Amino acid sequence: MLSASLRRSGGSFIMTVPLAYVEQNHLTAGTRMAIEIIGDELKIRPQRPRRLLCDLLAATPPGLCRADGWDEMGAAGGEL
Repeated sequence: MLSASLRRSGGSFIMTVPLAYVEQNHLTAGTRMAIEIIGDELKIRPQRPRRLLCDLLAATPPGLCRADGWDEMGAAGGEL
């Protein structure tokens, strides 16, 4: 098991990340990390990038079957 020391920087504490973890997960300076606190444990992992609707729509295969009348349907809930 690896260990690290905390250092104070202003009102925060800093912990170094082992190079092996950085290389294994292809991290760089500025990579966003997801942090979860569970009792006295701290889980840290690379944060997945948020996918944009335009990217999802662009990845939709051409000729995909669509429900007839879908575009003409009214709102069913709080979408608008």
